[in-house]
Amino acid sequence: MTYKALFVQPGGGYHNLTRGTCEARAPEAGEICVRLRASSLNYHDFAVVSGMWGPHEPRIPMADGAGEVIAVGAGVSEFAVGDHVVSTFFPDWLDGEPRVEGFASVPGDGIDGYAREAVTARATAFTHAPAGFNHAEAATLTTAGLTAWRALMVDGALKPGASVLVQGSGGVSLFALQFAKMAGARVIATSSSEEKLQRLRALGADELINYRETPAWGERVRELTDGRGVDHVIEVGGPSTLEQSMIAARIGGHIALIGILTGVSGNLSVVASLIRQLRLQGVLVGSRTQQQEMIRAIEANGMRPVIDRHFALDEMVEAFRYQETNRHFGKICLDI
Repeated sequence: MTYKALFVQPGGGYHNLTRGTCEARAPEAGEICVRLRASSLNYHDFAVVSGMWGPHEPRIPMADGAGEVIAVGAGVSEFAVGDHVVSTFFPDWLDGEPRVEGFASVPGDGIDGYAREAVTARATAFTHAPAGFNHAEAATLTTAGLTAWRALMVDGALKPGASVLVQGSGGVSLFALQFAKMAGARVIATSSSEEKLQRLRALGADELINYRETPAWGERVRELTDGRGVDHVIEVGGPSTLEQSMIAARIGGHIALIGILTGVSGNLSVVASLIRQLRLQGVLVGSRTQQQEMIRAIEANGMRPVIDRHFALDEMVEAFRYQETNRHFGKICLDI
């Protein structure tokens, strides 16, 4: 059947986003067909759609997709018609150590994504959505949720009583805050907005830092931890914030390198990381198995994601322009 889709034309840019149609064929062996109902915005999607790194050929954008199964191919026993499902960021990374480099296999970048009404794909390109989640809530998990989960629970091996620093109030940071509190950790949160800081406190943040009022917030973190520093840093800022993150981390601490909000390069002294024996770990989302583990934990703890605003699929440009204002708190979702 033919369904509506949005396409980013070569080079990207909001002016290069066009409406069109795509086919969702009957599933073959090992495949399912999903009627997509929601997606959510991530910085990676912004980079593709805005033209920061636009595609070389027409591409259906958006890495996150959630909906219900409408057809099942031969040999598929994991899913049935009517099941609520959510996509995976790396359809080919099912389990084990990272086996992917770059974005060649990522929906919405190297392959077509989920800014469309339906898709037929391998069953392993999806997992079950958490029980009780609506489609928009499920769509927040693919990129932001799993990135935070892997950073803390997999790479960080977070333990109760540990300390975690989260930066700002974007999707990854809020998921990290929620997962950290779920695990019994102490959380220090930063923001430049007093209103957002209070909302972070309402989500469970134990200590708050306004980084605009306290530019040397790494030292403030050390003061709040009796000079020790935090066990884990969720580093989403990039080059302009990494130096403060290294100051904030304890000796032997773990810094999850996730975001590039302040750019992709900069000057950085490595002396601090050597002297203090820091562990800097790049994080690029996670595997299908890690997503399934995260979803089981979410169901067991009754956690719900924070959604700021909904836009219709045809309002994608408006949604990204809203994201650029940095007024949002949590995830921005597209309803399909």
